[in-house]
Amino acid sequence: MGQQVFQHTLSNGLVLLAERMEHVRSAAINFLVPAGCANDPDGQFGVGSVLADLITRGAGDRDSRELSLALDGLGVDRDESVGVYNMRFWGSTLARNVPAALTIYADILLRPHLPADELEPVQSLAVQDIEALEDAPQAKVMLELRKRYYPSPMNKDRRGTVEDIEALTIAAVKAHHSRLFRPNGTILSVAGNIDWDRLKAQVEDLFGDWKPGADPDLAPIERTPESGHIPKETAQTHIAIAYPSVPVTHADYYAARAADGVLSGGMSARLFTEVREKRGLCYSVGVRHETFKDRGTIIGYAGTGADRAQQTLDVTMAELRKLKDGVTDDEILRVKAGLKASLIMQEESTSSRAGSIASDWYHLGRVRSFDEVQAAIDGLTPGTVVDHLARFPVRGTTLVTIGPAPLTMPE
Repeated sequence: MGQQVFQHTLSNGLVLLAERMEHVRSAAINFLVPAGCANDPDGQFGVGSVLADLITRGAGDRDSRELSLALDGLGVDRDESVGVYNMRFWGSTLARNVPAALTIYADILLRPHLPADELEPVQSLAVQDIEALEDAPQAKVMLELRKRYYPSPMNKDRRGTVEDIEALTIAAVKAHHSRLFRPNGTILSVAGNIDWDRLKAQVEDLFGDWKPGADPDLAPIERTPESGHIPKETAQTHIAIAYPSVPVTHADYYAARAADGVLSGGMSARLFTEVREKRGLCYSVGVRHETFKDRGTIIGYAGTGADRAQQTLDVTMAELRKLKDGVTDDEILRVKAGLKASLIMQEESTSSRAGSIASDWYHLGRVRSFDEVQAAIDGLTPGTVVDHLARFPVRGTTLVTIGPAPLTMPE
């Protein structure tokens, strides 16, 4: 039997998606709640991350330990994370345990305790996360790049600031939950060996009474990106760049992904070969495609010795810019093989499928079939990539560096 994807929208706006995978005995649950860090109010940056930690410390009729024991008893491998626009709750377990796990997640999302006596340790962990950036310059330079490249509120960081985290009250955390946790805008995706009719009925029962809330105004406040340098006396320089590309909604999306793959798709890719292998300029270099609903970006990073930093930037930018002059058949074959391998591995993973169908619905308002994705990959040629780069050349590059001296963007 072919791919089986189901969709149902509750009367309160919650979207339920499911993909039945009959060949597995497991299942994955994935919630996208519209409570990402873009919603963090001024003076409360980081409140979403604090909420994401605190929300699992007791819910419904279970305290923090009882909640953990209940999920552990079901064998639920789980995590919570905060993105720009969504807060994600993910769990993977045996398919037969999905109903019990969903019941617990309904308590977590709708009836969390948010205990005041747990706030201080959560704040302490959040502050440690921020302070750890000083020992992680690659993460810090990418954070600074996003702050300077993207418009507000897209440029907010989930970690927030030490000052705002330490000033948070339990009332502020509870108000944040009350304001943002709503069914309209929430996507629940399940993938695995599930019974669709039973799943739909249970979700209606658990979440049907959840009251809708108001949509916040998160329209980007456009501005001109700003390059910059963060002085740090060290033997290394960390280089981060960003420039516009196309979003997943654009017809050129897979051509953009292919261009990214030619540059960074493994040890035979151009950047690894030209910048690291041939010249020995850096220990790490690469680019990747990042997408939001309304825009795409090419994000790049290189880590190198301070004495080779300018040359590293020069060679990297030269490789990015000359890609428009042509790619080879072998490069496209390699990229297509990598994309297809990723697609096949995704087909075999319940967690990947649950995440993928939720992402598709969030960005596209529909779920792409494997056949559609494979056809897009099969349609890639050197010509389609070059044509894309002619329409969307490297331009408007934002540069952020951490190291002893600033660098100059080559013309």
